[in-house]
Amino acid sequence: MANTRRLSDEQLLAQCRFEAFRGPGPGGQKKNKTSSAVRITHIPSGISVIAGESRSQHQNRAAALVRLRNRLALEIRENFIKRTSAIDLDISLRNSEYPTILGEVMDAMAQNQWSVSQAAKDLKITTARLIRFLHANEKLWTAVNDQRRQTGLKMLG
Repeated sequence: MANTRRLSDEQLLAQCRFEAFRGPGPGGQKKNKTSSAVRITHIPSGISVIAGESRSQHQNRAAALVRLRNRLALEIRENFIKRTSAIDLDISLRNSEYPTILGEVMDAMAQNQWSVSQAAKDLKITTARLIRFLHANEKLWTAVNDQRRQTGLKMLG
């Protein structure tokens, strides 16, 4: 599968199926009258995400796209190339570059059989810094611990 992290929103959406439906969430008098909830399915990977928090289909589509990028970064591994300079992990989960950083961290972890210390070396950062980054995102923390458990490593505490 081609690198999805560097694709523009339009390029990524071109690989996806979009569906609008009546979903849960706010609505007031318009509840069950408008199809504002959305589902985006990335066809090559089969990964699907839903957003329906807003009454605006446009806002739900934007939220679903962010969720899709994060899920792709968590679940799709790509070739990791050792860095020549330190990765900057001081990034908000809301930053549009977060999924790219998340994916690179997961690729480094996978390349190093889920060893935090080895991945940290390849990312040119300290082990403590990498653990803080992993711990800041509950889904990331869980995904890494699941992989570590599957490879026979003890879970991160």
